[in-house]
Amino acid sequence: MGLLDSLLGNAGEINSADAKADLAKIFSPSESVELAYKLIRDMVVLTNYRMIMIDKQGLTGRKVEYRSIPYKSIAMFAVESAGHFDLDAELRIWVSSQPEPIKMEFNGKTNIYALQALLAAKVAGH
Repeated sequence: MGLLDSLLGNAGEINSADAKADLAKIFSPSESVELAYKLIRDMVVLTNYRMIMIDKQGLTGRKVEYRSIPYKSIAMFAVESAGHFDLDAELRIWVSSQPEPIKMEFNGKTNIYALQALLAAKVAGH
């Protein structure tokens, strides 16, 4: 992920092993990372059980919010791929009992189709 993407607020894909190392303390023993994305300090991790959104807060990033969304709670999602003039891709997820979707932007290098395929398999499987 480039510096420009970070400044613009676009997440890029990261290595699954790095994500698991960062989150080992909150994983169940049988949980594994399937996809992971990072935006400056924040992360979005899709495991075999749930989607985890990590929000590092404050100047030091010592305060961290872990938002865990079980796949069965995802009512609907939409993926918008990058275009010629709009260089970022977008994901919107509607979680049951929340009227507004959660929105995330990804850089143009992110394989948004892999993310869409994984979400489709997880949401349809529950």
